[in-house]
Amino acid sequence: MKDQVHHAAAAGYKTAADTYVRGRPDYPPQVADWLTGTLELDAHKTVIDLGAGTGKFTGRLVATGAQVIAVEPVAQMLEKLSLAFPDVLAVSGTATDLPLPDASVDVVVCAQAFHWFASTEALTEIARVLKPGGKLGLVWNQRDTRVSWMPKLDAIVNALEGDTPRFHTGAWRQAFPHKAFGPLQAQHFNHSHTGTPEDVIFNRVRSISYIAALPQEQRAKVDEQLRALVAGEALLRGKDVVTVPYETVAFVAVKGR
Repeated sequence: MKDQVHHAAAAGYKTAADTYVRGRPDYPPQVADWLTGTLELDAHKTVIDLGAGTGKFTGRLVATGAQVIAVEPVAQMLEKLSLAFPDVLAVSGTATDLPLPDASVDVVVCAQAFHWFASTEALTEIARVLKPGGKLGLVWNQRDTRVSWMPKLDAIVNALEGDTPRFHTGAWRQAFPHKAFGPLQAQHFNHSHTGTPEDVIFNRVRSISYIAALPQEQRAKVDEQLRALVAGEALLRGKDVVTVPYETVAFVAVKGR
């Protein structure tokens, strides 16, 4: 392949595929309308789920009726996806080396992924496989920091990010504008992730690539910080079920004709 997977993704996602499935939130119902309305997906279209991971977003694409091709470079995650969606064509590939012909797909969607490979080269390769007028969709779930304890959780997580590409830094935007695409257009949706603290807080943090890649001793320290956070917050302390609020941001850019 022409590019290398970031070390945090290669190491972290290899070991954290199971935790990713348990800890990551789903997407709000409004995303279904965005996929069929804004991206115009239907049974006559073909869509790439780029950086598909374990398939957290794949089911949303399958539900549109479109033909779905899942592309993911981490073998352990691709295996999870194939087990969950045996009818989806799942292939190993990266954003700068897509194993598809020119002008062969209608839509490319990157859910929780574009920040990993945001570059002129990736957008050029995505444009290559898109048909004229095809669409690029970028989707991210982000914790809603308006809730009192969320900035404290973010502080624990962000302190360890190092050089790992992340959505919140905005660095991914430097790939735009790109000559093949029109301007980005954004929509915002609110939703939440409800479950046990073990899943929606602890496993969510453990599923973050650069935290999953830490040595066991450092991962244990992160768990200690999370336990202290839960114990110190009335909204979390002693609760069997908690809700973590999220905002989903969805962008679309259209390839020129």
